[in-house]
Amino acid sequence: MFHMLICFDLKPDVEIGAFGEALTDYTVHLQELDLVESNGPIGQRQSDTILDTDGDRHHQYFNTMSFRDRAQADAAADYIKAHTEPGPSIHHAVYSKVQNQIFICWQDMD
Repeated sequence: MFHMLICFDLKPDVEIGAFGEALTDYTVHLQELDLVESNGPIGQRQSDTILDTDGDRHHQYFNTMSFRDRAQADAAADYIKAHTEPGPSIHHAVYSKVQNQIFICWQDMD
């Protein structure tokens, strides 16, 4: 599997529920196009534990999207870059709710 971790903060006045609904709609759309396997739950950072040692990033929320392989992930990115509706509108409904986003990708080694 190929994964993408999204670290982000919500824009002011955006509720986590509204973001979650938009993310679900986006994920379902990509699944219908066979462009993503799954999307994990939204996580909220718990930086008040000794186990959290990342002092460089201060994001409040996290989410992981999983793809069958790198080819599927690249196809999903190509779909967004193509600007063919309804892709841009559904993507914008998610992307417009976040700020300070960082994307980290990795491939399972099994």
